[in-house]
Amino acid sequence: MSKVLARRGRWSAYKLVLMQAAVAGGVSVLFFVVWGAQYGVSALAGGSVAVLPNFVFATLAFSHSGASSSGKVLKTFYWGEAVKLLLTIALFSLVFINLKVVFMPLFVCYTLALTVHWTAPLYFKQK
Repeated sequence: MSKVLARRGRWSAYKLVLMQAAVAGGVSVLFFVVWGAQYGVSALAGGSVAVLPNFVFATLAFSHSGASSSGKVLKTFYWGEAVKLLLTIALFSLVFINLKVVFMPLFVCYTLALTVHWTAPLYFKQK
C-alpha cells in the first residue's frame, strides 16, 4: 500500500513539474519569437533552472510513503529540499559562467515557472 501512495504522490509531483516545463517552454518560445534567439535561450535557461531541481526533488521526496516509514518520509523530504537548493545554485552558476544570458528573460521565466507551484491548487483537484 505504501508503494501505491508513494507512486501516487510522485505522479502528482511529476504533473506539477510537467506543468512548470510547459510554462517555461511557452515563455521561452514567446521570448524567442518576439525578441530573438538570445532572449529565448536565456528564458529557456531560467526555466531549466526552475524545472530540473523540482524534478529531482519530486523523485527524492516521494520515494517513501506510509505511517510505518514516517521517519524515512521526513528524511527524504529534507534531503530532497537540500539537493534541490544546491542544484539550483549549481545550475545558476553554470548558466552565468557558460552562457551569455540576458537577465530579464532568465529571471522572468524562472519566476513564472516557480509561480506554477503557487497556482497549482487551482488546477489540480484532490480526490
